[in-house]
Amino acid sequence: MGGILVVAEVRDGKLFSGTLSAVQFAQQVGQQTGAAFDIFVAGSNIGSIAEELSYYGAKKVLVEDNPVFAHYLAPGFAASVAAAAKQLGSSYVAGTATTFGKDLLPRVAVRLGAGMASEVTEIVGTRNGRLVFKRPMWAGNIVGHVVVNTDVVVVSVRGTDFDKAVKLANRSEVVPFTGGGANTRVQQRFISFEQTASERPDLTEAAVVVAGGRGLKDGPNFFKIMEPLADSLNAAIGASRAAVDAGFCPNDLQVGQTGKVVAPQLYVAVAISGAIQHLAGMKNSKTIVAINKDKEAPIFQIADYGLVGDAFKVVPELADAIKRARS
Repeated sequence: MGGILVVAEVRDGKLFSGTLSAVQFAQQVGQQTGAAFDIFVAGSNIGSIAEELSYYGAKKVLVEDNPVFAHYLAPGFAASVAAAAKQLGSSYVAGTATTFGKDLLPRVAVRLGAGMASEVTEIVGTRNGRLVFKRPMWAGNIVGHVVVNTDVVVVSVRGTDFDKAVKLANRSEVVPFTGGGANTRVQQRFISFEQTASERPDLTEAAVVVAGGRGLKDGPNFFKIMEPLADSLNAAIGASRAAVDAGFCPNDLQVGQTGKVVAPQLYVAVAISGAIQHLAGMKNSKTIVAINKDKEAPIFQIADYGLVGDAFKVVPELADAIKRARS
């Protein structure tokens, strides 16, 4: 039985905190199998990130520090992760089900000849000596139990369903690594990355998310209603697919099956009816507040608190009341 390799994600020169959910998953696999875990991280000038990762209980932290990895390019990253897994003899390779993980991990699985379980939310036990994973299917309407029968198993985990690993006192060994990803047969060249700049919390990591739907009628109204509410709660702003498709806001705000999956402490859904596609991305939120003028809207079925009313009237009143209370 080999160990577990956790693939760390670096964003804007910093460790993406969702990586610590994958570390928590690795720790749980270790509890079930008795195997240790290692961490792989690639990037440019990432010594401080490697040092940070060395305090989470890994057997060792493999670091591929090369200017070629300053920006994510799939062929090189996949080659290096696969090389690290082969060198370590890893039985499991794990990462988070972010855009990075969704793009990278299937490529790693192909290189390793491994089966893959994606969007895993829980380890439910073992069957015939193999781990059984729980994952949502059909927009979360079905929960499946999955067993992967290959010698190496690749897993992407939903960061919202695993607590973040806790920093420890002892330091792991940090080892330089060269996996060949800088010299793949596929020519790689980074052109540009157009990122939406925002001072608000990241949507997938925010403790509070306020999301608007098609009921806000148009783009100017969307931000006129949602921004004061987000400001009052120091929240990230999200949106339903209907609002994005209608052009109210950019698609990086979309929450749902084909958007981002979030599970904040508080989720406020404004003028969102509650289609299955949207619920798949937010129904694990700790507390859900729904505001909709249609008292029969499906969103009320999963909401902890519901307010039936016109969003154009009640949301500004709510934002003002929150600001007064917090001041």
